[in-house]
Amino acid sequence: MSDERNDIVCRRIVIKGTVQGVGFRPHVYHLATIHGIKGTVLNSSRGVIIEAEAAENNIEAFIEDLAGHPPSLARIGSVDVSQLPPANFRNFEILASTSSNEAEVLIPPDVATCPDCRKDMADPEDNHYQYPFTNCTNCGPRFTIIKEIPYDRPKTSMAGFAMCKNCRSEYKDPANRRFHAQPVACPKCGPHIFVVDGNGSTIADKDTWLAESWRFLTEGKILALKGIGGFHLVCDAKNQDAIATLRARKSRRAKPFAVMCRDLDAVTAYCKITKEGVRLLTSPEAPIVILPREMGCPLPENLAPGLTSLGVMLPYSPLHLLLLSGHFDILVMTSGNATGLPLAKDNENALAELGTIADRFVLHNRDIVNRCDDSLVQAIDGETHFFRRSRGYVPRPFPIKRDQRSPVVLGVGGEMKNTFCFLKGDQAFASPYMGEIDTIEGEENLLSSLLHFQSLMGIEPDIVAFDAHPGYASAHIAQKIHAEVYEEVYHHHAHLAGVMADNNLENEKTIGVILDGTGYGTDGHLWGFEVLVGDYAEFDRFYHLAYVPLPGGEAAIRQPWRTALAYLHTFLGDKAGEYARMLFAGKNVGIVEQMIANRFNSPLSSGCGRLFDAVSAILGVCFENTYEGQAAIELGELVADMPPESTHGPYDYEIEGHVIWPGGILDGVINDRRQGIPTDTISARFHQTLVTIICDLAGRASTRTGLRRVALSGGTWQNTYLFRAVKSALNTQGYEVLYHRHVPANDGGIALGQAMAAHWRWRKKQGRQ
Repeated sequence: MSDERNDIVCRRIVIKGTVQGVGFRPHVYHLATIHGIKGTVLNSSRGVIIEAEAAENNIEAFIEDLAGHPPSLARIGSVDVSQLPPANFRNFEILASTSSNEAEVLIPPDVATCPDCRKDMADPEDNHYQYPFTNCTNCGPRFTIIKEIPYDRPKTSMAGFAMCKNCRSEYKDPANRRFHAQPVACPKCGPHIFVVDGNGSTIADKDTWLAESWRFLTEGKILALKGIGGFHLVCDAKNQDAIATLRARKSRRAKPFAVMCRDLDAVTAYCKITKEGVRLLTSPEAPIVILPREMGCPLPENLAPGLTSLGVMLPYSPLHLLLLSGHFDILVMTSGNATGLPLAKDNENALAELGTIADRFVLHNRDIVNRCDDSLVQAIDGETHFFRRSRGYVPRPFPIKRDQRSPVVLGVGGEMKNTFCFLKGDQAFASPYMGEIDTIEGEENLLSSLLHFQSLMGIEPDIVAFDAHPGYASAHIAQKIHAEVYEEVYHHHAHLAGVMADNNLENEKTIGVILDGTGYGTDGHLWGFEVLVGDYAEFDRFYHLAYVPLPGGEAAIRQPWRTALAYLHTFLGDKAGEYARMLFAGKNVGIVEQMIANRFNSPLSSGCGRLFDAVSAILGVCFENTYEGQAAIELGELVADMPPESTHGPYDYEIEGHVIWPGGILDGVINDRRQGIPTDTISARFHQTLVTIICDLAGRASTRTGLRRVALSGGTWQNTYLFRAVKSALNTQGYEVLYHRHVPANDGGIALGQAMAAHWRWRKKQGRQ
């Protein structure tokens, strides 16, 4: 009598998750060979489908190996196994992909060039020697080249490049690392680089582009470089004049430029770096990492004016590796867009939009399908904090507390630092960084990107959530997306819901300390220093900073001295006039004071960012915001190297009812300045005062509610000193502190909160708590 476990059986195995474009089918083929499996494997829009035939114990070992040891870039969501009748397969083979209307496959992010491909590029005997589009199953473009799923070459921007004999041989060889690598190419058959001037005339081809690019950079010229997810603007990071020219042409007076270093040795020559920083820089995601500069760093001050930190990344594509293989060990590598416009991604648009900025254009003939800017992160206490989640991470999902059968929800995001977010089942899919959408081009980019993202996922939203501000373009765009339900969500509730979702919370009441610059509130005013208590569906405002008028509205945000005047006159009474003329001589103080007195064009704000603006201006740190948050960032930089356990005592403040009155803070700051106290010490006292206020308010909210969980969200929490100090203080007092894990604390995270708020409101309407 035969052993039933040795009888030949056939199973269908459906694997869902990030399993396409990551070498999964070659991996399946390899494991099938090891375990003696016959059958097939193919990509489909449902995932990877395997039909496996062998003895049952072989099948079980095969499935265990698949689930337990996937390729390094794969993320398995589920493994479903069902029985099939025996098919008498003769071998194991990879079949052509299939499509269906229901897309359950996850598209992989773009991946930095792997060590093996780097070796190939450095080997004169290899077909990929110095080839700027070298890749394999372990690295290269994915999300940025895909048009539709399943992820196969004909459905990417590589479709027009027929493989040569050598590439096809590698592509078909199961033992080769390029087996079924969809972007596989070489100099004979793949995309190529060329250089043009501002008129589009070719001045260098695939053989001379690198030498010419080096020559232009040496001459102090600015290059527009077409990369993986869009264009970069590039110049010599050691050339102060070239940087100044780039700033003038881009109308970017002070916002810091990111740099790309040749290798870790170059990074350590300019910046301090921890083990976590090394891990992030060398990871497959290869983000820009915010690092403190070394003392005596020789780089020009105008690279990041007023800051002691620098945004640094390593070469993540073969093109970048080649560009930094000469005598340049560091280059400016900033986003290639005209101010206010989306990142350029197409050759013709780049010539039109960047023609007044770049001297030369380093182009290639592979289309970028999905625009995807560089991600920006910082390591704080060994953890990764996102400032911008985009290339390398998108469209990888993360888990949230929802049922698999829940409706599809779309959060459209906000007006600044926009991202959108889909909820599908128990996962959240955040989009690449969209940026500002206050232009026609920005609106068009958001809508087209959203619709294509939706198409790739094979879904349509049942519910669309958007910001409650009646004037936001994002709210109007939301109405253009077909859905059954539209739900408006207030800005700061979205922040609270977002950080709750980011920590995979159930619908539980939580104390939220939401600090940012501006957000539309339920009373029609601009909120921004808020202590809320709420869950996903609803919230109450427990405490907030006292309102102050913003004379000139947006003008006050651009010119912090105006906001400082408003603070002085609102909270310091008779002393305000004297202080104003002492601090802001040469400014149009009288006119602005009249606007404040008459409440002319002066909307009310309780924003924490505006308080930072006022203190920054009072101390003479920053009188004008040439980029969002500049005054607050520069004030925060003064304490960046101080330990969070500050010995500086706080300034006075008052809490009356539910309002925080900052008059004592202003008085203290001005008195310290008049006594000649160092600016960094005053900044430290100001920050410590905020720590004290926040802990005080958390305690009051906890006493009223019994809650011991405090969630932190809003752009102000990207102030490293404030975040670390508050987190430490609250932990010491026994609170559970929640903060963002997968999305930024700034407005790049509110789409997640919008979507979760809308989902739970829908549940309540359905009678499901």
